[in-house]
Amino acid sequence: MKPKLRGVCIGAGYFSHFQYAAWARIPEVAITAFSNRDPGRAKVIQETFGLSRHYADYREMLDQEKPDFVDVITPPPSHAPICEEAARRGVHIICQKPLAPTMAAARAIVAGAREQGVRLMVHENFRFQPWHRQIKKMLDEAAVGPKLHSLALRCRLGDGWGEDAYIPRQPYFRDYPRLFVYETGVHFIDTFRYLAGEITRVSAWLRRLNPVIKGEDCALMVFEFANGAIGQLDANRYNEPRCSPAEARYTFGEFLVEGDAGSIRLSTDGRITLQKLGEPETPVAYHHERRDFAGDCCCATQRHFVDCLISGREFETSGSEYLKTLAVQEAVYAAAAKGRPVQVG
Repeated sequence: MKPKLRGVCIGAGYFSHFQYAAWARIPEVAITAFSNRDPGRAKVIQETFGLSRHYADYREMLDQEKPDFVDVITPPPSHAPICEEAARRGVHIICQKPLAPTMAAARAIVAGAREQGVRLMVHENFRFQPWHRQIKKMLDEAAVGPKLHSLALRCRLGDGWGEDAYIPRQPYFRDYPRLFVYETGVHFIDTFRYLAGEITRVSAWLRRLNPVIKGEDCALMVFEFANGAIGQLDANRYNEPRCSPAEARYTFGEFLVEGDAGSIRLSTDGRITLQKLGEPETPVAYHHERRDFAGDCCCATQRHFVDCLISGREFETSGSEYLKTLAVQEAVYAAAAKGRPVQVG
């Protein structure tokens, strides 16, 4: 039997629970320890996931545990120093998004890992949601024809209105000078790239609907793809969806994909339908389940990380690949600021 990959985690916040739960289900991995400076949060992780070894200082943990990889589940400003310390010790890295507060800092993280010869993957989980994997499979099989016309996603999360917006789950969102595109929209940008290829030009309109927060919470983005397709993202976190806000966080939106032979539709409950031109709409059978976060996509993301570590294959969201997604993100902010389309890159 091959020895398990030894991993450690840094962080104990809201989202970390999904990642700890996923690691526990991947048999090739043993999480030996974790680090967090908050004793109360650390105790919850210990009791929930049975991790006895806890360190207040992640550098001490890296030195003592000598892991094969580290899972960085901390706020974006902390990513650069953590990744630098891990890379210097030859520890492979899976790091939460946003990768860094600025494009320059993100590039530095990627360059630092490359220079030290360690592998870096960004934990970008939306492309690993089962409905997006299924839609990608259908596109690869030309289910809606060889020519892709358009992709349109409509998202209403309803968790960002009122005086206490974001406080119950992620209160730090309120202070982000960049919010929707930086924190949520980047998921969709990466998903659009995964489904339709590289984005060459963007137009964008950003607004702040809730005055109690600092950043934008509403976005309309139009993407022009190298293959000639057009993408549209119409999203805000202020207004409510037709379903409950909790239900909206299953697929995070309604998706329509159109090609020269028909259309694919994704509903908020995970249903996918296919409508060939001139034919009735039919359901598409595929597996998805309400487990942990958004169709169990954290487990699928971390499974991909482990499989690639073992096989040597490239990560789909390697650091260098993810910089392409961040280049689109920066183009969105530039297009909104300038009031005109902006070329990516």
